[in-house]
Amino acid sequence: MEKPFILHMLTTAKNLSPFDVNMAVDAGWVSAIPYTNIEASEVQGLVQDVIFSRSAKNLKRTSIFIGGRDTKQAMDMLRIAKHAMIPPFQVSIFADPSGAFTTAAAMVAAVEHELKQKFNTTLEGKNILALAGTGPVGQAAAVIAAKAGANVRIIGRQLDKAQHIADVCNCEFGEGKITILAGADVDKAEYIKTTDVVFATGAAGIELLSAELIASAQQLKVAADVNAVPPAGIAGIDAMSNGTPITDSISGAVGIGALAIGNVKYQTQNLLLKQMINCEKPLYLHFEHAFEVAREYIKSTQKSS
Repeated sequence: MEKPFILHMLTTAKNLSPFDVNMAVDAGWVSAIPYTNIEASEVQGLVQDVIFSRSAKNLKRTSIFIGGRDTKQAMDMLRIAKHAMIPPFQVSIFADPSGAFTTAAAMVAAVEHELKQKFNTTLEGKNILALAGTGPVGQAAAVIAAKAGANVRIIGRQLDKAQHIADVCNCEFGEGKITILAGADVDKAEYIKTTDVVFATGAAGIELLSAELIASAQQLKVAADVNAVPPAGIAGIDAMSNGTPITDSISGAVGIGALAIGNVKYQTQNLLLKQMINCEKPLYLHFEHAFEVAREYIKSTQKSS
């Protein structure tokens, strides 16, 4: 008899995200088993309990999901889990803390699509502001965009915190191959004058970019906002915006709202969860793989429309 599909779901938080559980079961995982308040030191033991409790053949029906709230912590746990494997006893692992990796991937892929469709250009060389970019989504989006060739600046209320996060992104996620800059919120009016793309990744219900600042953005092309709770993070963009012209833009910029981003995020997470079910060899998935899948999903929807 074939063994059931089991997804072991680890989180450093008090509770596992119900969103992630629903996504896992809907993707085909029969059982989604939660492990909460997990510390990095516990990961190796848990992983080896997973891999040694089934035959190598049945481990194809077993995988691990890493959640939590911290991007660096999730990537550290992914590395620990990967190193804990003893071939041929190996399983796939997917890290997506707070849904940040799939959300960021969806946002950057959607922006990339609008740049191509509306402005016949790419992310390469574009100046990007990641507003409130010190959080998980902002960090992941900044790294993805920087790896695609963009010039990214993370904006935070406190310059020292923004600089620390930029350093972490460059060294930990970018492996020293990218250079993300930092900036303070008080200097936003100056930065916006030479900005091509804006990511708004702040807390719900807080406006990060006003109509006045949009009107001063002479080369702004695309602005994306992950906030679905009024007021919008970017003036003139609502949750349904999907390549919609921004009213106060003097440069003809278009906006992408939270629901448009959320649809791509949902499909991306679903496809990655299914990849682990269908793979022949173990996969180790994070923000880079999410971006690849988000890009392909957007391309597929354009071909079918």
